[in-house]
Amino acid sequence: MLRPVVVGLDGSRESLAAADWAAREALRRGLPLRLVHAGEGGMPPDESELPELEAPRYWARRILRGAMDRLNERYPQVYLSAEQISRPAADALVAAGDEAELLVLGSRAFSGFGGFMAGSVALATVAHAARPVVLVRADQILEDDHEPDAEGLPSAHTPYRPVVVGVDPAQSCEELLAFAFESATLRAAPLRVVRTWQLPYVPHALEAKARRDVRAAAGRALDAVLGPWQEKYPAVEVTRLVEEGRPAQHLLHATRDAGLLAVGRRIRPVRIGMHTGPVAHAVMHHVRCPVAIVPHE
Repeated sequence: MLRPVVVGLDGSRESLAAADWAAREALRRGLPLRLVHAGEGGMPPDESELPELEAPRYWARRILRGAMDRLNERYPQVYLSAEQISRPAADALVAAGDEAELLVLGSRAFSGFGGFMAGSVALATVAHAARPVVLVRADQILEDDHEPDAEGLPSAHTPYRPVVVGVDPAQSCEELLAFAFESATLRAAPLRVVRTWQLPYVPHALEAKARRDVRAAAGRALDAVLGPWQEKYPAVEVTRLVEEGRPAQHLLHATRDAGLLAVGRRIRPVRIGMHTGPVAHAVMHHVRCPVAIVPHE
């Protein structure tokens, strides 16, 4: 049975942009799309004659129906379904995401930085999801997936923008690289692999040699991790970026013209709190393109 692409809807501009992106991703993957709405505090399980109790159910139906109509018109090839879930939003989205190929959520923009800030529901969902979660900001449109045309104008008919993935060979990379290479393959897009390193303290006289040695070792470690995946996906054009410094800073730079960023998140055994890891936390707040957070052991 095919896992669907699932998108969480709350009627906001962010969630509608996420639904559009999710429909395009479902089309690329040949998967059904499932729309999910859940109330923060849960909705009454039974029909009620009290308007104040029935209102959340009414608005949920209206949001889902409006999104279904919009997506059916724009993406008639995608098989759609919709569901209201009477549970708090984060819990419902985590459960729905566990049955999905990937879960797509909208993220709130914040002024002045040109990036986006994940809301509390998105943060809680990312921290606890067992499957990849993609965060999409409100102004994301179809043309943003593609390179500008020859005149520098937005286009939906040019090649896809690059996929970027941040890799730490010291961590488990299998799930993350599988997602990144598959995403690049589906788009016939180049893949940029970012690996960062930092120079440990050495005496100043030895610094230049130590820097060369550490950079070379970081490159060899990355090559060892990428080798099997490049053999499996020979059509994917891979660019390696082995940079000194902090990962989030280099990922922000590498995604300035990207269509998708993928980073990993280590699964914690106890589902308490909202731990996403420093790199995932940073890129969720500042990277402009859609961000995929891929959990791994």
